[in-house]
Amino acid sequence: MRYYNLKDPRLKFGFRDAVIRGISSDMGLFMPETVPVMEPQFFERLPELSLTEIAIEVGARYVGNDIPPAELERISAEAFDFPVMLRDIDDRKQVLELFHGPTAAFKDFGARFMAGCFSYFASHDGMRTVVLVATSGDTGGAIASSFLGVEGVDVMILYPSGKVSTLQENQMATLGQNITAIEVEGTFDDCQAMVKGALTTLDTGSRIRLTSANSINIARLIPQSFYYYYAVGRAGGSKVISVPSGNFGNITAAAMAWRSGLDIDHLVAATNINKVVPEYLSSGVYTPAISLPTIANAMDVGNPGNFPRLTRLFDDEFCRITSGLSGYWFDDEQIREHIRAEFERTGYILDPHGAVASLGLDSYLEEHPEKSGIFVETAHPGKFTGTVEPLIETEVEMPDSLRGFMKGKKETVVMKSGSEHLADFLTCRYSSV
Repeated sequence: MRYYNLKDPRLKFGFRDAVIRGISSDMGLFMPETVPVMEPQFFERLPELSLTEIAIEVGARYVGNDIPPAELERISAEAFDFPVMLRDIDDRKQVLELFHGPTAAFKDFGARFMAGCFSYFASHDGMRTVVLVATSGDTGGAIASSFLGVEGVDVMILYPSGKVSTLQENQMATLGQNITAIEVEGTFDDCQAMVKGALTTLDTGSRIRLTSANSINIARLIPQSFYYYYAVGRAGGSKVISVPSGNFGNITAAAMAWRSGLDIDHLVAATNINKVVPEYLSSGVYTPAISLPTIANAMDVGNPGNFPRLTRLFDDEFCRITSGLSGYWFDDEQIREHIRAEFERTGYILDPHGAVASLGLDSYLEEHPEKSGIFVETAHPGKFTGTVEPLIETEVEMPDSLRGFMKGKKETVVMKSGSEHLADFLTCRYSSV
């Protein structure tokens, strides 16, 4: 398998090089030359396959010879040692719960698989790797947990100061060891621009190797496709999939699974008031905007980094994009009301991001009453008790995996927005390496 640069398709790399680079020097994202089409026999066996077995079969098509089969099996088994749950909400709606991992967010799937890949690569070349991460919420905690203590790898997590929950902040700012939390005086888009700037312009010579663990890295994106195979295999028939969308990696992974032959009826991109993509799907005009803060903060993205990948999966043809993808957006008041109403109707407790996906699915199903679907719940509501509990007037049970994070001591590096500040920090930190 080869991976090409979206901005310059002439530049092609194997899986290892694409993962280590993270992004091209011209800020182009890497895409597989072809999405591997799975055989009919694979889909026939799908209802009986575990997530790990799916990861091994699908993952082998993407990693090629860069990770031996035995190592891929080990990485997959260690990465996916927690459950993924598909639950019925009513006769037309199911929910895919992706929050049963160690940080109670869907980012655990991609982060743990990616950490396994980096660990394998680092053990074979001996060069110190510095992983840069921009997060608007859950990515930081998942990456921190996944890479904690990994030999030969340092992690720098950039997040917008005051724009993540206390729990989310503690998940990345209380661990220490090889994890450094950088509190940026700006927005998520500023953080993402700083990471991209460092990756594409900072000359580290032979001292360190810079890369990214955001969903701009293909090793984060590929494993996020695995749970869509798992869900559709158990759902019983073709389904509409509604995904809460911020940086658009999760829904891009769903589209990759669809391109491989998975029976997905339609994709719904559900967003908060950061509605750049829904507006594009209505007008055909893509206009990046400044990100706006909402209660679904992990989706507060004004210029989704993965959107060029998503459109490429539809051959960049607007008619094809709109035939396979719909977009809806919702404000904080609608999100709050839906959390309250769904709890009263079904007893199910949504987090703000899952509520956006549920609203998106409802909107699509209202227009297509003959269809049914799955919405994706990406974070445990216990991460957002301050929002959720007043709405349902019930205490949300906190997962054991989250309790310890509320007791740790926060330690961060406060940094002004701007790529030059991150470059100065990294140059100083690793000047003697």
